Amino acid sequence: MKQSLQLKLGQHLAMTPQLQQAIRLLQLSTMELQSEVQEALDSNLMLEMEDDAEQRDAFTAASSQSEVVHTPSTDGDDDVDVAPVDIPGDLAVDAQWEEIYDNESAGTSMSGPAGNGLDMELQRASSGSLQDVLLEQLNLVRLSETDRAIALAITDAIDDDGYLVTTLEELLENLIAQGVDIELDEVQAVLQQVQQLEPVGVAARTLSECLCIQLRQLPADTPWRHEAMQLASEYIDVLAAHDYNQLMRLMRLEREELQQAIGLVQTLHPRPGSLVSSGEPQYVIPDVFVRRANGVWQVDLNPDAFPRLRVNSHYASLIRRADNSTDNNTLKTHLQEARWFIKSLKSRSETLLKVAGCIVQRQQGFLEYGAEAMKPMVLHDVAEAVGMHESTISRVTTNKYMHTPRGIYELKYFFSSHVFMKSGAECSSTAIRALLKKLIGAENPRRPLSDSKIATILSDQGINVARRTVAKYRESLSIPSSTERKTLG
Repeated sequence: MKQSLQLKLGQHLAMTPQLQQAIRLLQLSTMELQSEVQEALDSNLMLEMEDDAEQRDAFTAASSQSEVVHTPSTDGDDDVDVAPVDIPGDLAVDAQWEEIYDNESAGTSMSGPAGNGLDMELQRASSGSLQDVLLEQLNLVRLSETDRAIALAITDAIDDDGYLVTTLEELLENLIAQGVDIELDEVQAVLQQVQQLEPVGVAARTLSECLCIQLRQLPADTPWRHEAMQLASEYIDVLAAHDYNQLMRLMRLEREELQQAIGLVQTLHPRPGSLVSSGEPQYVIPDVFVRRANGVWQVDLNPDAFPRLRVNSHYASLIRRADNSTDNNTLKTHLQEARWFIKSLKSRSETLLKVAGCIVQRQQGFLEYGAEAMKPMVLHDVAEAVGMHESTISRVTTNKYMHTPRGIYELKYFFSSHVFMKSGAECSSTAIRALLKKLIGAENPRRPLSDSKIATILSDQGINVARRTVAKYRESLSIPSSTERKTLG
Protein backbone atom coordinates (compact mmCIF):
# COMPACT_ATOMS: atom_id res chain seq x y z
CA MET A 1 0.00 0.00 0.00
CA LYS A 2 1.11 3.49 -0.78
CA GLN A 3 1.29 5.85 2.18
CA SER A 4 -0.37 9.23 1.87
CA LEU A 5 -1.54 12.15 3.99
CA GLN A 6 -5.23 13.03 4.22
CA LEU A 7 -6.95 16.03 5.80
CA LYS A 8 -10.38 15.47 7.43
CA LEU A 9 -12.70 17.94 9.12
CA GLY A 10 -14.95 16.85 11.98
CA GLN A 11 -16.65 17.98 15.15
CA HIS A 12 -16.55 16.30 18.53
CA LEU A 13 -17.30 17.23 22.12
CA ALA A 14 -14.15 17.78 24.18
CA MET A 15 -14.43 17.27 27.92
CA THR A 16 -12.32 20.08 29.28
CA PRO A 17 -11.05 19.82 32.87
CA GLN A 18 -13.46 22.59 33.87
CA LEU A 19 -16.42 20.70 32.42
CA GLN A 20 -15.32 17.45 34.06
CA GLN A 21 -15.08 19.22 37.42
CA ALA A 22 -18.53 20.80 37.04
CA ILE A 23 -20.12 17.45 36.16
CA ARG A 24 -18.42 15.73 39.08
CA LEU A 25 -19.55 18.36 41.57
CA LEU A 26 -23.07 18.26 40.18
CA GLN A 27 -23.62 14.62 41.08
CA LEU A 28 -22.14 14.81 44.59
CA SER A 29 -24.39 14.70 47.64
CA THR A 30 -24.22 17.39 50.31
CA MET A 31 -21.95 15.36 52.57
CA GLU A 32 -19.66 14.45 49.66
CA LEU A 33 -19.60 18.09 48.53
CA GLN A 34 -18.45 19.23 51.97
CA SER A 35 -15.59 16.71 51.86
CA GLU A 36 -14.67 17.87 48.36
CA VAL A 37 -14.67 21.51 49.44
CA GLN A 38 -12.52 20.75 52.48
CA GLU A 39 -10.05 18.90 50.27
CA ALA A 40 -9.91 21.88 47.91
CA LEU A 41 -9.33 24.26 50.84
CA ASP A 42 -6.46 22.09 52.06
CA SER A 43 -4.78 21.83 48.66
CA ASN A 44 -5.37 25.32 47.22
CA LEU A 45 -4.03 28.31 49.15
CA MET A 46 -6.09 30.72 47.05
CA LEU A 47 -9.39 29.40 48.42
CA GLU A 48 -10.89 30.45 51.72
CA MET A 49 -14.27 30.34 53.40
CA GLU A 50 -16.11 33.64 53.57
CA ASP A 51 -17.06 33.03 57.20
CA ASP A 52 -13.47 32.26 58.17
CA ALA A 53 -12.26 35.34 56.35
CA GLU A 54 -14.78 37.57 58.11
CA GLN A 55 -13.80 36.14 61.49
CA ARG A 56 -10.13 36.69 60.71
CA ASP A 57 -10.75 40.30 59.72
CA ALA A 58 -12.78 40.89 62.88
CA PHE A 59 -10.03 39.33 64.99
CA THR A 60 -7.39 41.48 63.30
CA ALA A 61 -9.47 44.61 63.87
CA ALA A 62 -10.00 43.71 67.52
CA SER A 63 -6.29 43.00 68.01
CA SER A 64 -5.31 46.36 66.60
CA GLN A 65 -7.33 48.27 69.20
CA SER A 66 -5.84 49.64 72.39
CA GLU A 67 -5.58 47.31 75.33
CA VAL A 68 -6.98 50.02 77.63
CA VAL A 69 -10.48 49.05 78.82
CA HIS A 70 -13.12 51.72 79.43
CA THR A 71 -15.42 50.83 82.31
CA PRO A 72 -18.15 52.96 83.88
CA SER A 73 -17.32 54.37 87.32
CA THR A 74 -19.37 53.09 90.23
CA ASP A 75 -19.36 56.55 91.83
CA GLY A 76 -21.18 58.07 88.93
CA ASP A 77 -18.12 59.95 87.71
CA ASP A 78 -16.92 60.00 84.15
CA ASP A 79 -15.36 56.91 82.63
CA VAL A 80 -11.77 56.33 83.59
CA ASP A 81 -9.05 54.41 81.85
CA VAL A 82 -8.16 51.23 83.64
CA ALA A 83 -4.87 49.71 82.61
CA PRO A 84 -4.51 45.92 82.55
CA VAL A 85 -3.26 44.51 85.83
CA ASP A 86 -0.44 41.98 85.87
CA ILE A 87 -1.76 38.78 87.37
CA PRO A 88 0.86 36.42 88.80
CA GLY A 89 1.02 32.97 87.30
CA ASP A 90 0.75 31.11 90.63
CA LEU A 91 -2.10 32.00 92.95
CA ALA A 92 -2.71 30.60 96.41
CA VAL A 93 -5.72 28.29 96.43
CA ASP A 94 -7.41 26.43 99.24
CA ALA A 95 -8.69 23.53 97.15
CA GLN A 96 -7.24 20.88 94.87
CA TRP A 97 -8.39 20.02 91.36
CA GLU A 98 -9.26 16.45 92.38
CA GLU A 99 -11.65 17.77 95.06
CA ILE A 100 -13.82 19.44 92.45
CA TYR A 101 -13.41 17.37 89.29
CA ASP A 102 -12.95 13.67 88.80
CA ASN A 103 -9.84 12.55 87.02
CA GLU A 104 -11.93 10.71 84.46
CA SER A 105 -13.90 13.81 83.52
CA ALA A 106 -10.89 16.15 83.47
CA GLY A 107 -10.59 17.93 80.16
CA THR A 108 -14.13 17.10 79.05
CA SER A 109 -16.93 19.53 78.45
CA MET A 110 -19.19 20.27 81.40
CA SER A 111 -22.12 21.34 79.28
CA GLY A 112 -25.54 19.79 79.52
CA PRO A 113 -28.33 19.87 82.08
CA ALA A 114 -27.09 16.73 83.81
CA GLY A 115 -23.54 18.02 84.13
CA ASN A 116 -22.08 14.60 83.39
CA GLY A 117 -19.01 16.07 81.72
CA LEU A 118 -19.63 14.33 78.40
CA ASP A 119 -20.10 16.14 75.15
CA MET A 120 -23.07 15.14 73.03
CA GLU A 121 -20.77 13.87 70.31
CA LEU A 122 -18.91 11.70 72.82
CA GLN A 123 -22.16 10.28 74.17
CA ARG A 124 -23.07 8.93 70.73
CA ALA A 125 -21.07 5.73 70.86
CA SER A 126 -20.84 3.75 67.68
CA SER A 127 -22.61 0.46 68.01
CA GLY A 128 -20.64 -2.57 66.88
CA SER A 129 -21.78 -5.81 65.31
CA LEU A 130 -23.95 -8.38 67.03
CA GLN A 131 -20.90 -10.51 67.81
CA ASP A 132 -19.20 -7.54 69.48
CA VAL A 133 -22.25 -6.91 71.67
CA LEU A 134 -22.38 -10.56 72.71
CA LEU A 135 -18.65 -10.70 73.44
CA GLU A 136 -18.91 -7.64 75.69
CA GLN A 137 -21.58 -9.41 77.73
CA LEU A 138 -19.62 -12.67 77.84
CA ASN A 139 -16.68 -10.81 79.34
CA LEU A 140 -18.90 -10.02 82.33
CA VAL A 141 -19.85 -13.67 82.88
CA ARG A 142 -17.67 -16.06 84.89
CA LEU A 143 -16.83 -18.93 82.57
CA SER A 144 -14.17 -21.56 82.56
CA GLU A 145 -11.72 -21.73 79.69
CA THR A 146 -13.63 -24.61 78.15
CA ASP A 147 -17.01 -22.91 78.47
CA ARG A 148 -15.59 -19.69 77.07
CA ALA A 149 -14.26 -21.55 74.03
CA ILE A 150 -17.73 -23.06 73.50
CA ALA A 151 -19.40 -19.65 73.93
CA LEU A 152 -17.05 -18.04 71.40
CA ALA A 153 -17.79 -20.82 68.89
CA ILE A 154 -21.53 -20.32 69.38
CA THR A 155 -21.19 -16.55 68.98
CA ASP A 156 -19.27 -16.93 65.72
CA ALA A 157 -22.06 -19.18 64.37
CA ILE A 158 -24.81 -16.57 64.91
CA ASP A 159 -26.02 -14.69 61.82
CA ASP A 160 -27.10 -11.07 61.59
CA ASP A 161 -30.71 -11.96 62.49
CA GLY A 162 -29.55 -13.54 65.75
CA TYR A 163 -30.06 -17.21 64.83
CA LEU A 164 -27.64 -20.08 65.32
CA VAL A 165 -26.93 -21.29 61.80
CA THR A 166 -25.08 -24.50 62.68
CA THR A 167 -26.14 -27.55 64.69
CA LEU A 168 -24.74 -28.44 68.09
CA GLU A 169 -23.21 -31.57 66.62
CA GLU A 170 -21.22 -29.52 64.09
CA LEU A 171 -20.07 -27.19 66.86
CA LEU A 172 -18.97 -30.21 68.91
CA GLU A 173 -16.97 -31.65 66.02
CA ASN A 174 -15.21 -28.32 65.36
CA LEU A 175 -14.32 -27.87 69.00
CA ILE A 176 -13.00 -31.41 69.32
CA ALA A 177 -10.91 -30.83 66.20
CA GLN A 178 -9.41 -27.82 67.97
CA GLY A 179 -8.41 -29.99 70.92
CA VAL A 180 -11.27 -29.16 73.29
CA ASP A 181 -12.37 -32.26 75.20
CA ILE A 182 -16.13 -31.79 75.76
CA GLU A 183 -19.46 -33.57 75.45
CA LEU A 184 -22.67 -32.56 73.70
CA ASP A 185 -24.49 -31.75 76.92
CA GLU A 186 -21.78 -29.19 77.77
CA VAL A 187 -22.42 -27.41 74.47
CA GLN A 188 -26.14 -27.45 75.22
CA ALA A 189 -25.55 -25.93 78.67
CA VAL A 190 -23.39 -23.10 77.32
CA LEU A 191 -25.96 -22.45 74.58
CA GLN A 192 -28.61 -21.84 77.22
CA GLN A 193 -26.30 -19.31 78.88
CA VAL A 194 -25.74 -17.50 75.60
CA GLN A 195 -29.50 -17.40 75.02
CA GLN A 196 -29.85 -15.36 78.20
CA LEU A 197 -27.85 -12.49 76.71
CA GLU A 198 -29.20 -9.37 75.05
CA PRO A 199 -30.95 -8.97 72.68
CA VAL A 200 -33.56 -11.34 74.04
CA GLY A 201 -34.06 -14.34 71.77
CA VAL A 202 -30.54 -14.46 70.39
CA ALA A 203 -28.82 -17.79 69.56
CA ALA A 204 -32.13 -19.52 68.82
CA ARG A 205 -32.17 -22.27 66.24
CA THR A 206 -35.75 -21.83 65.03
CA LEU A 207 -38.41 -19.15 65.08
CA SER A 208 -40.38 -21.15 67.60
CA GLU A 209 -37.41 -21.32 69.97
CA CYS A 210 -36.71 -17.61 69.52
CA LEU A 211 -40.27 -16.66 70.50
CA CYS A 212 -40.26 -19.06 73.44
CA ILE A 213 -37.02 -17.57 74.80
CA GLN A 214 -38.58 -14.13 74.75
CA LEU A 215 -41.77 -15.38 76.39
CA ARG A 216 -39.85 -17.13 79.19
CA GLN A 217 -38.19 -13.87 80.15
CA LEU A 218 -41.55 -12.17 80.64
CA PRO A 219 -42.96 -12.03 84.18
CA ALA A 220 -44.84 -15.17 85.19
CA ASP A 221 -48.04 -13.20 85.79
CA THR A 222 -48.11 -11.73 82.27
CA PRO A 223 -51.64 -12.19 80.87
CA TRP A 224 -51.93 -14.93 78.22
CA ARG A 225 -48.26 -15.88 78.61
CA HIS A 226 -49.05 -19.60 78.91
CA GLU A 227 -51.30 -19.60 75.84
CA ALA A 228 -48.75 -17.64 73.82
CA MET A 229 -46.04 -20.12 74.88
CA GLN A 230 -48.19 -23.01 73.69
CA LEU A 231 -48.95 -21.19 70.47
CA ALA A 232 -45.26 -20.46 69.73
CA SER A 233 -43.95 -23.91 70.70
CA GLU A 234 -46.60 -26.25 69.28
CA TYR A 235 -48.70 -24.46 66.67
CA ILE A 236 -46.37 -21.96 65.03
CA ASP A 237 -46.95 -23.53 61.58
CA VAL A 238 -50.72 -23.30 61.96
CA LEU A 239 -50.36 -19.66 63.02
CA ALA A 240 -48.22 -18.93 59.98
CA ALA A 241 -50.96 -20.40 57.79
CA HIS A 242 -53.53 -18.08 59.47
CA ASP A 243 -55.83 -21.04 60.10
CA TYR A 244 -57.53 -19.50 63.11
CA ASN A 245 -60.43 -21.95 63.20
CA GLN A 246 -58.03 -24.87 63.58
CA LEU A 247 -56.10 -22.97 66.25
CA MET A 248 -59.26 -22.37 68.27
CA ARG A 249 -60.10 -26.05 67.99
CA LEU A 250 -56.61 -27.30 68.91
CA MET A 251 -56.06 -24.90 71.80
CA ARG A 252 -59.70 -24.94 72.92
CA LEU A 253 -59.92 -21.17 73.03
CA GLU A 254 -62.59 -18.72 72.06
CA ARG A 255 -61.98 -16.18 69.33
CA GLU A 256 -61.32 -13.33 71.76
CA GLU A 257 -58.96 -15.46 73.86
CA LEU A 258 -57.00 -16.58 70.82
CA GLN A 259 -56.78 -12.98 69.68
CA GLN A 260 -55.22 -12.00 73.02
CA ALA A 261 -52.62 -14.78 72.76
CA ILE A 262 -51.76 -13.85 69.18
CA GLY A 263 -51.48 -10.21 70.23
CA LEU A 264 -48.87 -11.13 72.82
CA VAL A 265 -46.90 -13.15 70.26
CA GLN A 266 -46.99 -10.20 67.85
CA THR A 267 -45.24 -8.01 70.44
CA LEU A 268 -42.16 -10.27 70.18
CA HIS A 269 -39.33 -9.73 67.72
CA PRO A 270 -38.77 -12.55 65.20
CA ARG A 271 -35.28 -11.30 64.29
CA PRO A 272 -33.63 -10.07 67.48
CA GLY A 273 -30.23 -9.65 65.86
CA SER A 274 -31.56 -6.86 63.64
CA LEU A 275 -32.09 -4.75 66.78
CA VAL A 276 -28.32 -4.27 66.93
CA SER A 277 -27.23 -1.78 64.32
CA SER A 278 -23.70 -2.32 63.02
CA GLY A 279 -23.52 0.88 60.97
CA GLU A 280 -23.31 4.55 61.78
CA PRO A 281 -26.54 6.55 61.41
CA GLN A 282 -26.91 8.28 58.09
CA TYR A 283 -27.91 11.93 58.32
CA VAL A 284 -29.80 13.71 55.56
CA ILE A 285 -29.13 17.39 54.92
CA PRO A 286 -31.79 18.97 52.69
CA ASP A 287 -30.42 20.86 49.72
CA VAL A 288 -33.49 23.02 49.13
CA PHE A 289 -36.35 24.28 51.26
CA VAL A 290 -39.90 24.57 49.95
CA ARG A 291 -42.39 26.81 51.72
CA ARG A 292 -45.62 28.54 50.89
CA ALA A 293 -45.79 32.30 51.30
CA ASN A 294 -48.82 34.38 50.29
CA GLY A 295 -50.32 31.42 48.42
CA VAL A 296 -47.20 30.87 46.30
CA TRP A 297 -44.75 28.00 46.68
CA GLN A 298 -41.17 29.24 46.99
CA VAL A 299 -37.94 27.28 46.62
CA ASP A 300 -34.80 28.38 48.46
CA LEU A 301 -31.36 26.81 48.66
CA ASN A 302 -30.20 25.63 52.05
CA PRO A 303 -27.44 28.09 52.98
CA ASP A 304 -25.81 25.55 55.31
CA ALA A 305 -25.52 22.97 52.51
CA PHE A 306 -23.63 25.21 50.10
CA PRO A 307 -20.21 26.45 51.19
CA ARG A 308 -19.39 30.08 50.44
CA LEU A 309 -15.87 30.32 49.06
CA ARG A 310 -13.84 33.22 47.74
CA VAL A 311 -10.37 33.94 46.49
CA ASN A 312 -7.88 35.00 49.12
CA SER A 313 -7.13 38.61 48.23
CA HIS A 314 -3.82 38.62 50.07
CA TYR A 315 -2.30 35.76 48.07
CA ALA A 316 -3.87 37.00 44.83
CA SER A 317 -2.12 40.36 45.27
CA LEU A 318 1.26 38.61 45.38
CA ILE A 319 0.97 37.52 41.74
CA ARG A 320 3.19 39.52 39.37
CA ARG A 321 2.37 39.57 35.68
CA ALA A 322 5.86 39.58 34.19
CA ASP A 323 7.34 37.13 36.68
CA ASN A 324 7.85 33.58 35.35
CA SER A 325 9.38 32.13 38.47
CA THR A 326 8.22 28.82 39.87
CA ASP A 327 6.51 30.40 42.87
CA ASN A 328 4.67 32.94 40.75
CA ASN A 329 3.51 30.29 38.28
CA THR A 330 2.27 28.18 41.20
CA LEU A 331 0.24 31.12 42.47
CA LYS A 332 -1.23 31.66 39.00
CA THR A 333 -2.20 28.00 38.72
CA HIS A 334 -3.84 28.00 42.14
CA LEU A 335 -5.72 31.20 41.31
CA GLN A 336 -7.07 29.76 38.07
CA GLU A 337 -8.10 26.51 39.77
CA ALA A 338 -9.77 28.45 42.58
CA ARG A 339 -11.82 30.49 40.11
CA TRP A 340 -12.85 27.33 38.25
CA PHE A 341 -13.89 25.66 41.48
CA ILE A 342 -15.95 28.63 42.65
CA LYS A 343 -17.59 28.88 39.23
CA SER A 344 -18.44 25.17 39.29
CA LEU A 345 -20.02 25.51 42.75
CA LYS A 346 -22.09 28.45 41.55
CA SER A 347 -23.20 26.51 38.47
CA ARG A 348 -24.18 23.56 40.68
CA SER A 349 -26.32 25.77 42.93
CA GLU A 350 -28.03 27.48 40.00
CA THR A 351 -28.79 24.18 38.27
CA LEU A 352 -30.14 22.58 41.43
CA LEU A 353 -32.36 25.58 42.17
CA LYS A 354 -33.69 25.62 38.62
CA VAL A 355 -34.49 21.89 38.62
CA ALA A 356 -36.07 22.02 42.10
CA GLY A 357 -38.24 24.97 41.05
CA CYS A 358 -39.47 23.05 38.01
CA ILE A 359 -40.30 20.02 40.15
CA VAL A 360 -42.25 22.13 42.65
CA GLN A 361 -44.15 23.85 39.86
CA ARG A 362 -45.27 20.51 38.41
CA GLN A 363 -45.97 18.80 41.75
CA GLN A 364 -47.98 21.47 43.55
CA GLY A 365 -50.81 18.97 43.96
CA PHE A 366 -48.54 16.71 46.02
CA LEU A 367 -47.48 19.59 48.25
CA GLU A 368 -51.08 20.59 48.90
CA TYR A 369 -52.96 17.27 49.00
CA GLY A 370 -50.39 14.48 49.40
CA ALA A 371 -49.11 11.52 47.39
CA GLU A 372 -52.53 10.78 45.92
CA ALA A 373 -52.27 14.00 43.90
CA MET A 374 -48.80 13.22 42.50
CA LYS A 375 -48.56 13.81 38.76
CA PRO A 376 -46.58 11.55 36.42
CA MET A 377 -43.22 13.05 35.53
CA VAL A 378 -40.06 11.72 33.93
CA LEU A 379 -36.59 13.15 33.44
CA HIS A 380 -37.40 14.22 29.89
CA ASP A 381 -40.19 16.50 31.11
CA VAL A 382 -37.90 18.47 33.42
CA ALA A 383 -35.01 18.44 30.93
CA GLU A 384 -37.25 19.94 28.27
CA ALA A 385 -38.60 22.58 30.67
CA VAL A 386 -35.21 23.82 31.90
CA GLY A 387 -33.35 23.33 28.62
CA MET A 388 -30.86 20.73 29.80
CA HIS A 389 -29.95 17.17 28.93
CA GLU A 390 -31.60 14.26 30.72
CA SER A 391 -28.23 13.07 32.02
CA THR A 392 -27.77 16.44 33.73
CA ILE A 393 -31.19 16.15 35.38
CA SER A 394 -30.33 12.64 36.52
CA ARG A 395 -27.09 13.83 38.12
CA VAL A 396 -28.64 16.82 39.85
CA THR A 397 -31.49 14.76 41.34
CA THR A 398 -29.31 11.95 42.68
CA ASN A 399 -28.72 12.08 46.46
CA LYS A 400 -30.31 15.54 46.65
CA TYR A 401 -33.12 16.15 49.14
CA MET A 402 -35.98 18.62 49.36
CA HIS A 403 -37.48 19.80 52.65
CA THR A 404 -41.23 20.28 52.23
CA PRO A 405 -44.10 20.83 54.70
CA ARG A 406 -44.88 17.12 54.20
CA GLY A 407 -41.38 15.91 55.04
CA ILE A 408 -37.98 15.45 53.44
CA TYR A 409 -37.94 13.68 50.08
CA GLU A 410 -35.24 12.82 47.59
CA LEU A 411 -35.69 14.62 44.29
CA LYS A 412 -35.91 11.23 42.58
CA TYR A 413 -39.12 10.56 44.54
CA PHE A 414 -41.05 13.07 42.42
CA PHE A 415 -40.36 11.14 39.21
CA SER A 416 -42.68 8.26 38.40
CA SER A 417 -44.13 6.42 35.45
CA HIS A 418 -47.70 6.94 34.30
CA VAL A 419 -50.79 4.79 33.83
CA PHE A 420 -53.55 5.79 31.45
CA MET A 421 -57.02 6.22 32.92
CA LYS A 422 -60.29 5.48 31.19
CA SER A 423 -60.77 9.18 30.53
CA GLY A 424 -57.48 9.30 28.63
CA ALA A 425 -55.66 11.23 31.33
CA GLU A 426 -52.48 10.02 32.96
CA CYS A 427 -52.12 8.89 36.57
CA SER A 428 -48.82 8.62 38.44
CA SER A 429 -47.70 5.26 39.75
CA THR A 430 -46.89 7.01 43.04
CA ALA A 431 -50.50 8.15 43.31
CA ILE A 432 -51.68 4.60 42.62
CA ARG A 433 -49.44 3.28 45.42
CA ALA A 434 -50.90 5.87 47.77
CA LEU A 435 -54.45 4.83 46.83
CA LEU A 436 -53.52 1.17 47.27
CA LYS A 437 -52.09 1.85 50.72
CA LYS A 438 -55.21 3.82 51.66
CA LEU A 439 -57.54 1.01 50.53
CA ILE A 440 -55.60 -1.61 52.48
CA GLY A 441 -55.50 0.61 55.55
CA ALA A 442 -59.30 0.90 55.54
CA GLU A 443 -60.06 -2.77 54.79
CA ASN A 444 -61.77 -5.23 57.12
CA PRO A 445 -58.92 -7.18 58.82
CA ARG A 446 -61.09 -10.30 58.92
CA ARG A 447 -61.75 -10.06 55.18
CA PRO A 448 -58.76 -8.30 53.57
CA LEU A 449 -58.87 -7.15 49.98
CA SER A 450 -57.22 -9.39 47.42
CA ASP A 451 -55.15 -8.01 44.54
CA SER A 452 -57.96 -8.76 42.10
CA LYS A 453 -60.48 -6.92 44.27
CA ILE A 454 -58.17 -3.90 44.55
CA ALA A 455 -57.72 -3.87 40.77
CA THR A 456 -61.52 -3.90 40.40
CA ILE A 457 -61.94 -1.00 42.84
CA LEU A 458 -59.30 1.05 41.02
CA SER A 459 -60.94 0.24 37.72
CA ASP A 460 -64.24 1.59 39.07
CA GLN A 461 -62.39 4.82 39.87
CA GLY A 462 -61.18 5.04 36.26
CA ILE A 463 -57.67 3.64 36.76
CA ASN A 464 -56.82 0.71 34.51
CA VAL A 465 -54.34 -1.53 36.30
CA ALA A 466 -53.88 -5.27 36.06
CA ARG A 467 -53.82 -7.60 39.04
CA ARG A 468 -50.10 -8.28 38.61
CA THR A 469 -49.46 -4.53 38.60
CA VAL A 470 -51.32 -4.21 41.91
CA ALA A 471 -49.25 -7.08 43.29
CA LYS A 472 -46.03 -5.38 42.15
CA TYR A 473 -47.01 -2.07 43.78
CA ARG A 474 -48.09 -3.86 46.97
CA GLU A 475 -44.77 -5.68 47.24
CA SER A 476 -42.86 -2.43 46.67
CA LEU A 477 -44.68 -1.02 49.71
CA SER A 478 -43.70 -4.11 51.77
CA ILE A 479 -47.37 -4.98 52.31
CA PRO A 480 -48.07 -8.71 52.72
CA SER A 481 -50.69 -10.56 50.72
CA SER A 482 -54.34 -10.75 51.73
CA THR A 483 -53.81 -14.19 53.28
CA GLU A 484 -51.01 -12.89 55.48
CA ARG A 485 -52.98 -9.77 56.41
CA LYS A 486 -55.96 -11.73 57.64
CA THR A 487 -56.45 -11.41 61.39
CA LEU A 488 -59.08 -12.17 64.02
CA GLY A 489 -59.77 -8.50 64.72
